[in-house]
Amino acid sequence: MSDDHDPDEVDGSGEGDASATPHDPHREEFSEDPLAHAEARAGMTVSELVEQYGHAGIGAESVHEAGDVLAEMFGDDDCTVFLSLAGAMVPAGMRRIVADLIRDGYVDALVTTGANLTHDAIEAIGGKHHHGRDRDPEKTLREHDEQLRDEEVDRIYNVYLPQEHFALFEAHLRDEVFPALDEEGTVSIARLCEELGRANSEVNEQEDIDEAPGIAAAAYEHDVPIYCPAVQDSVLGLQAWMYSQTGEFTLDALADMTPLTDLAFDADDAGCLLVGGGVPKNFTLQTMLVTPRAYDYAVQVTMDPEATGGLSGATLEEARSWGKLEKDARNASVYGDATVMLPMLVAAARERVELS
Repeated sequence: MSDDHDPDEVDGSGEGDASATPHDPHREEFSEDPLAHAEARAGMTVSELVEQYGHAGIGAESVHEAGDVLAEMFGDDDCTVFLSLAGAMVPAGMRRIVADLIRDGYVDALVTTGANLTHDAIEAIGGKHHHGRDRDPEKTLREHDEQLRDEEVDRIYNVYLPQEHFALFEAHLRDEVFPALDEEGTVSIARLCEELGRANSEVNEQEDIDEAPGIAAAAYEHDVPIYCPAVQDSVLGLQAWMYSQTGEFTLDALADMTPLTDLAFDADDAGCLLVGGGVPKNFTLQTMLVTPRAYDYAVQVTMDPEATGGLSGATLEEARSWGKLEKDARNASVYGDATVMLPMLVAAARERVELS
């Protein structure tokens, strides 16, 4: 053998130094899209930060993808956008974000819970939610909640609400909302939500309330329908039932199906932003089952795992198998606290749409 033989040269047997063939031609190559490292610096906008997330992996990459899809959905002038809002989003301080989306034309229909509408109305008429106080270290959590019970304060994780605000809300319904519906007899849940929005808006202005009139008022003022398929699972629904015992007013739970389906049927493009799961998420997604189309865009924010088999954690890929999403729909899921993720995603998407 010659002394000048190249040690990297492959011999006739096909064997040789591995460095001669750094890439197996039969293996998919991943060098086209290497993971980089996100940058965080002073003065960055939210959109710039979310863009940086795209260089990273795991949850950061999901947030980046969701920001892209949401910006495309918001920027599509032909897209009818359905917002599904579950969880304690109003008590948690997300009320203005949702109301602004409605007022600024980003939402065409809202599907939410009676609880969110209840807490929204409480703030519209002058009530306030409060940051929870630190628990006495000498007391157990149970003793702390027993004390709150004695003080007539309701706790939602770390948010407190004095019970007298519920009394004001109930009076608001009896005096400002239900009487107008009494004249109509049987009405849809969307009609109840519309009347609630009108009353919230008018009382808020008349009483010169410091807090803004909120979500239902914004929807009323901008002709955005609110659907609340499980309204009876709330103080709002409970009070509606009690009032119906002696009045003419009652609710038709099926009456919303036609206008909601018509909205989806007539859409050129359709998109949904799903915040949390539960009934609002399913109600929003199942709308497409009775139309010849499906969602073109979908973004969901959830903390529920898919392994339970429950709808709240079900992936959007699973929804595609049902025909709720188009086969080529753009979709993304973010697993995390919606009180953290929703403001970030909305701010990033709005920045891209409005400042591009």
